[in-house]
Amino acid sequence: QVTLKESGGGLAQTGGSLRLSCTASGRPFNELNMGWFRQAPGKEREFVAGISWGRGNILFGDSVKGRFTISRDDVKAAVDLQMNALKPEDTAVYYCASVERWYGLGEEERRYKFWGQGTQVTISS
Repeated sequence: QVTLKESGGGLAQTGGSLRLSCTASGRPFNELNMGWFRQAPGKEREFVAGISWGRGNILFGDSVKGRFTISRDDVKAAVDLQMNALKPEDTAVYYCASVERWYGLGEEERRYKFWGQGTQVTISS
């Protein structure tokens, strides 16, 4: 079992930046592929970004490409999501997710086995 805990959500203005962090425990971090998803009110959960255990594979959802970056620190067992050039449509609850590395990295929600509780991000116009 893997426990994920997000932090760093909050309120920002359009064009601003926020940095989310997720720490993992319960399993060696280098055994995990990590991802970020988000869910806005009334919408389905959406893939945001993912990073593989060796950083050899990084994925972004189309709506955040060029604005968001993802990184991981295997010593701290943490994955960060740097969000720049924020837009009101980025407003959502952001979830950290993980899956054992042998299942690969992808955008499909069903691929990920472990989920955090989520952190709210609100972007004002």
